[in-house]
Amino acid sequence: MLANGRPYLAIPGPSVIPDQVLRAMHRASPNIYTGELHDVTASLIPDLKRVAATEHNVAIYIGNGHAAWEAALVNTLNPGDTVLLLATGRFGHGWAEMARALGIIVEVLEFGMQDAVDLAQTEAALRADTEGRIKAVLAVHVDTSTSIKNDIAGIRAAMDAAGHGALLMADCIASLGCDAFEMDAWGVDVMVAACQKGLMTPPGVAFVYFNDKAAAARVKVERVSMYWDWSPRVAPKEYFQYFAGTAPTHHIYGLRAALDMIADEGLPQVYARHAVLAEAIWAAVETWGVDGPLKLNVADAPHRSHAVTSLEIGAPHGDQLRAWCEETAGLTLGIGLGRSPAAGYFRLGHMGHVNAQMVMGLLGTMDAGLKALDIPHGRGAVEAAALRIAKGA
Repeated sequence: MLANGRPYLAIPGPSVIPDQVLRAMHRASPNIYTGELHDVTASLIPDLKRVAATEHNVAIYIGNGHAAWEAALVNTLNPGDTVLLLATGRFGHGWAEMARALGIIVEVLEFGMQDAVDLAQTEAALRADTEGRIKAVLAVHVDTSTSIKNDIAGIRAAMDAAGHGALLMADCIASLGCDAFEMDAWGVDVMVAACQKGLMTPPGVAFVYFNDKAAAARVKVERVSMYWDWSPRVAPKEYFQYFAGTAPTHHIYGLRAALDMIADEGLPQVYARHAVLAEAIWAAVETWGVDGPLKLNVADAPHRSHAVTSLEIGAPHGDQLRAWCEETAGLTLGIGLGRSPAAGYFRLGHMGHVNAQMVMGLLGTMDAGLKALDIPHGRGAVEAAALRIAKGA
């Protein structure tokens, strides 16, 4: 009964889609051969670059984040090449699995499911590679399974301190438009992202950003299929080359609306909003955890994402709380991903089109669920969140 009304999908992607984006997509199919669609597509490129803080290239693919993973790999590496994966969650390992399937050798530095990349260990591993076998370092900026946020600029500094010439590849699928990211200033050579999280557009479009160093690596790749090749996508002589075929027409209009929303708010303000809302959630969880099993997965606040929060509560409470929130109150929380037992974990998505009243509703519903299920918890969590929001940015 209490779940009737508009549901709230508080999972770490796909994120809540703004009405402006839905309205932009709710239209008849446009002409793909000439006219407005071509102009709208071209207008996306500078704004996509602005969100990533880069002057370099961005290729657009019809696909999800996994498509971007593959595109990044096949445009820069040959089978038999070696990469170093800095693993801090399930999605880092997923990128590694894809690389292995392409015949790439993957060396893994494992940092577990609660700690960020250790920069000293990274530097040491690269210093040990005296023969230059490692062609690329792969790191996930924010892994949605753990909510760990890695220091991408620090990884570049470690690479430079080691005097290593590998490419730095960053997965910003969960973080772009939520957690601050500066591709050029941080020395990232390849960055992958997708539209369904901080960019507030339904899943189906992915992005691969790359600089001149990565473009030079592309020249050395022995074979890239016509579809995955990023070269014509960033310098199309004909419109169809943007997408190696038919354009994702309605996604283009939706993405245009989403990028307009980001520009209207201002990127610094977008980052500040995400930071305040994340800190409100952390304040609530820390209060609940005083007298109960609920705790933040990441203890070190600077390494917590502003887009997603991974939580541990112990089995079977995670599944019980998720079920109560969805069935009783219309609130969907994210599953525990890559954790065992999965029933003891869950995640909160607070990315993209989210504001203070949504987060306060999320926390109030969770508080009611903890009480309804008799799960031990500290009192005053919603008050703690309210006080953080009251302070503002």
